[in-house]
Amino acid sequence: MGKTKLAYISIVGKPNAGKSTLINLLVGEKVSIVADKPQTTRQRILGVLTLEDAQFIFLDTPGWFPPKHLLGEYMQKTIKKTIEDSDIVLYVIDSSVELDDDNRTLLKFVKDQGKPYLVLLNKIDMVSSKYIEERKKEVIALGVSEEKIIEISALYGTNKELLIEKLKEIAPEGEFLYPPDMLTDQTDKFFIAEIIREKIIHLTYQEVPHSVAVYVDDIEEKKDGNLLYIRATIIVERPTQKAIIIGKDGQMLKKIGTLARMEIESYYQKQVYLDLWVKVREKWRKKPEILRELGYE
Repeated sequence: MGKTKLAYISIVGKPNAGKSTLINLLVGEKVSIVADKPQTTRQRILGVLTLEDAQFIFLDTPGWFPPKHLLGEYMQKTIKKTIEDSDIVLYVIDSSVELDDDNRTLLKFVKDQGKPYLVLLNKIDMVSSKYIEERKKEVIALGVSEEKIIEISALYGTNKELLIEKLKEIAPEGEFLYPPDMLTDQTDKFFIAEIIREKIIHLTYQEVPHSVAVYVDDIEEKKDGNLLYIRATIIVERPTQKAIIIGKDGQMLKKIGTLARMEIESYYQKQVYLDLWVKVREKWRKKPEILRELGYE
């Protein structure tokens, strides 16, 4: 084999730009949860794509937005640190929405790092070519050369191969760091907690998705390894949110548990018993000790 390419590639952008959908597309399997609500991704998620001549380590990040609490500050620091640590930056823009000050601030930060970057105009399946051209002109007006802009649909995989070829061109040479079959460095506890949180985001409304966290207390194999017993705690900030998640006669919690269990069973290919509890931890997003406990350091 000839020389190989290796790159850490951060995926950044505003909430709902399609970053998590993109990393799942590139890696070829779900490594990051997806929802149409802001702040779905809260931590850096690593996904690995190994090709014959290149290994790309993609780093999904939270959506860029002005922080309103300690958790928000943690998320913004995570984005900046991930950009600083990466070899290449993929800046994902929702092409169906006009650029705003948050877009400009993040783009300036990316450009100021002086490292290779690409601007991805995502969701081209949702808008007309005229709208895409308007977005492109806005990006070029901010000092981005046209060859750095790629139109994509992370949902349908449009221009995926073009993006990968472009990454091969600009990636530095290097030896592979991960085995070819490794897709992510997530622990089982983190992955399962994220699946549960994703179902809560999809099934609840208003303030609940932003105020919820999930912690997996215990994973235990039973019945000679054929059954996975999982005990997890759902944390909210107010009793009213707890009531919403539990639902009338416990129906909402049952629905969350069923959907999460089905996906976990599909992933691990074994029977799962999911034991869910709900606790109130007031203003947990503003308390450093609780954030540390939940893994936001």
